[in-house]
Amino acid sequence: MEIDETPIPSVLLIRPKRRFDSRGYFVETFRADHFAALVGSDLFVQDNQSLSREAGTVRGLHFQMPPRAQGKLVSCVVGSVWDVAVDIRRGSPTYGSFVAAELSEENGYQLWIPQGFAHGFCTLEPDTVISYKVTDYHSPEHDRGLLWNDPALEINWPVSPSTAVLSDKDRTQPKFADLHTTFTYEF
Repeated sequence: MEIDETPIPSVLLIRPKRRFDSRGYFVETFRADHFAALVGSDLFVQDNQSLSREAGTVRGLHFQMPPRAQGKLVSCVVGSVWDVAVDIRRGSPTYGSFVAAELSEENGYQLWIPQGFAHGFCTLEPDTVISYKVTDYHSPEHDRGLLWNDPALEINWPVSPSTAVLSDKDRTQPKFADLHTTFTYEF
């Protein structure tokens, strides 16, 4: 497994090593001892998966508020996505900044997104499947979001607002300037 730091040091791009032979490949997609050595002892309690039928589907930007905040280990198992994490930790030197990475079935990369970040993605191919592990259970009363295309975030999504496939909820999320969060930066 190889780790790439991103412009936001706590968000990591993880490149699991694939072993190929004539049948295909084998890869360890998660190993608790290696993960703990990288980011600490965050315990995953739930695995989630989503299928997006159309290319250009945007899901996000989502997060859960404390005390039910979630860290996420995201991978794409079918198709490809442009995956985004936005720093929403007040006092952080990268507050309001984002990291983006292409995750695909082909490259097998994963993105570690710790608590204090809003997460979203845009599908680059039809019938794309995302899988992610989370460090706390889904809690609707703690579920929050940001407007995916807020100009203040300067995210260059690979889809235009007029062609993006969105849920009603994601169309009406608040702008970053209106964000009320209790996440703070700890150094």
